[in-house]
Amino acid sequence: MNRTDTIYQTVTQSILEALEQGTPPWQRSWSIGSAQRLPRNFSTNNPYRGINALIFWMTAQQQGYSSQYWLTFNQARELGGCVRKKEKGTRGIFYRLLEKTDNASGETESIPMARQFSAFNLDQIDGIEDPNAERLLQASPGENPKADTFIAGTGAPIEFGAFSPCYIPTSDTIRCPERARFKSAGDYYATLTHELTHWTAHKSRLARDLSGKFGDASYAAEELVAELGSAFICADLGIQGTLQEHASYLDHWIEILKADERAIVSAASLASKAHQYLMDAVDQARAA
Repeated sequence: MNRTDTIYQTVTQSILEALEQGTPPWQRSWSIGSAQRLPRNFSTNNPYRGINALIFWMTAQQQGYSSQYWLTFNQARELGGCVRKKEKGTRGIFYRLLEKTDNASGETESIPMARQFSAFNLDQIDGIEDPNAERLLQASPGENPKADTFIAGTGAPIEFGAFSPCYIPTSDTIRCPERARFKSAGDYYATLTHELTHWTAHKSRLARDLSGKFGDASYAAEELVAELGSAFICADLGIQGTLQEHASYLDHWIEILKADERAIVSAASLASKAHQYLMDAVDQARAA
């Protein structure tokens, strides 16, 4: 087993432990400052995507870090900071393309090779101030204009007044109960962004497998993608909310992750692509 396989195993085990206790680790009901936002590299301000977003998110929760920002040891030093002694870095994953040439045909193929890197939360670094240190992220008490603008900007057709939320592939339509039926505005947005993630799976968009039925592994896998997609979007929009229906999928997710320790990597990657697709759609709508 190589180091990358070990990190997949470690991340999967952490998620399994949380799921077996009935709590998806990408959801929580309290705020610990800006760390609830999507993890970002402080030097580049780029958000971490896919499995790295989950890795740094879970580490922040487990260690009680308050910052959403991370730096490698060298980046911290270049910015005048210093990682405190005895602080341990969090291992993430990146991919480098290895060029392989077929001797017979002469054709060159690019093969992605997984590599590891270490990053430290700003809470572990002296000499660099978190710009969000004084601004704690709080649960949204009511309507969120930014979220409403985002949802409208995706262009997804949404029909309100349904008994329960769902995405219908045959009509390419989202159905959602009225906002007043939700326990909180956060729960409303979490539910709607979950369905928006499903909407990106349509064959005319990201073309994910929507053929499964409840109880199937493929159905549970798509629900996991939608759960993570909703978590990424809500973090981006500064929303705290919970999708209550996740409880019915917990056992299926546990089965999937126990069968394949790389399943969470795939789900996180697909969720990030869905998140990016929706953000691009909103940006295009604003530019039009």
